[in-house]
Amino acid sequence: MGSGVWSTDVYEAADRYRRATGTSAFAYSDSGARTVHPALNPYGVVRESRDSAEHPQSLAIAVLFDVTGSMRQVPRTLQTKLPQLLGMLLRQGYARDPQIMFGAIGDATCDRVPLQVGQFESDNRMDDHLGNIVLEGGGGGQMTESYELALYFMARHTAIDCFERRGRRGYLFLIGDELAYPRVKAGEVRRVIGDELTEDVPLRQIVAEVRRRYDTYYLLPAGSSYAGDRRVLDFWRDLLGQNTLELDDLDAVCETIALTVGLG
Repeated sequence: MGSGVWSTDVYEAADRYRRATGTSAFAYSDSGARTVHPALNPYGVVRESRDSAEHPQSLAIAVLFDVTGSMRQVPRTLQTKLPQLLGMLLRQGYARDPQIMFGAIGDATCDRVPLQVGQFESDNRMDDHLGNIVLEGGGGGQMTESYELALYFMARHTAIDCFERRGRRGYLFLIGDELAYPRVKAGEVRRVIGDELTEDVPLRQIVAEVRRRYDTYYLLPAGSSYAGDRRVLDFWRDLLGQNTLELDDLDAVCETIALTVGLG
């Protein structure tokens, strides 16, 4: 819901504790978990970014990254970098009241955990959501993952005051290295999200729905299996145009996202 204030001190204290005790930043996943963490379960929920007295100008920002095998070590690198995002947005004056959601994307045709979505947060609970992501490392090996399922969730299972009250779109950043499937499959939506659809939804239709409420970007990161692949870039540029970007330096992921929001 976006209450509270993110603290660098809290994050650094938690990081020091992990280092001192040898605890993984992905402790839930590294414990052997193979089911979605309850806090990240997309089934039957709506994620909300709401205004409050504490945050009267909320701005919804969602960052969902591919955690299939083709991404190699990229998800673990992102986990160490992304907690810096909110502080950077505030320090640079790019957003007054950012509320950030983190999530993860797999392959609904074969993975046990094909979609994970946290809540929009303004405090260190977003760090907990990152730490509870399952790094399944699966995928079907066919250069296609379930990005369309994530887009469906963002289009129909989020409620954001920046758009609903002020007509300002939120931001959605997908970080991955493969193609989406051509349709949102009704059976996968029923199983993973809980909606009863009478028919599949074409990819372009769900992209159009998302883009009405979110400025939507696709980042293709260095270090992934298909970094720089023209097939991936052309596919997403056909859908999102100039909002398809190559992320050449993973260390700069927060700067890239923050600057994009600032320019917006």
